[in-house]
Amino acid sequence: MSVIFPSSLIPDNEAARLRTLHLYQIVNTTPELIFDDYVAWAAQLFNTPIALISLVDENHVYFKAVTGVEGVTELPRTESMCSAAILPDVPVVQSDYRAESCELIKPNVAQAFGLNFYAGAALSMPDGSRIGMMAVIGREARGLSTNESAVLKRLADLVSETIELRFNYLRTLQQQAWQTAQTELAETLDDNTALARYLTNRNHGLDLDDDETQDLILRRLNGVDKVLKRCMKEALAA
Repeated sequence: MSVIFPSSLIPDNEAARLRTLHLYQIVNTTPELIFDDYVAWAAQLFNTPIALISLVDENHVYFKAVTGVEGVTELPRTESMCSAAILPDVPVVQSDYRAESCELIKPNVAQAFGLNFYAGAALSMPDGSRIGMMAVIGREARGLSTNESAVLKRLADLVSETIELRFNYLRTLQQQAWQTAQTELAETLDDNTALARYLTNRNHGLDLDDDETQDLILRRLNGVDKVLKRCMKEALAA
């Protein structure tokens, strides 16, 4: 997929976007179980060494969860592909990290890690603001199929719902309920991880372009969505 980036790293709706981002009170916060589980599952599904959930703030990109890279919790906005990836109004962005692929971002960090592949789907909140990315990153250049794009977009939607759920629990001081919800969601994701591992072993790799495999994965993603929606009802009713 060829993506045309705008001329500026700062979108026209930046002020409103930042207000939405800060509303959720999640920027630069400590790790939480469910978000760590999301990135672990994403790396498994897409067979990439790195997966992350990013939040694009005014000057920095903060990583709420990351697997495959030790000790990197944030980057300057000009050095993270996630800063550019939130800009186009398309669900998935790819880049090979060459400077000419996206002139908005300095590729030094990615090149230092030997990265040659980035694909992400935006974390889009109810008001339409794109506050960050669910991304998978690799060292081998590759494409992203239509089926893979659909799964990544669905996963990003679930992360967005989880951020909203977290906010609704914490704004009403339901800290214990949030912990309980995380545990239930994590157990659901653990089941999904076991399924992905089974399919990988059975088929000598996880092929999301196989319709049966994609259908099974999407069904499991829908199962996570059902848990999220039930928890949201409970959070709003409390």
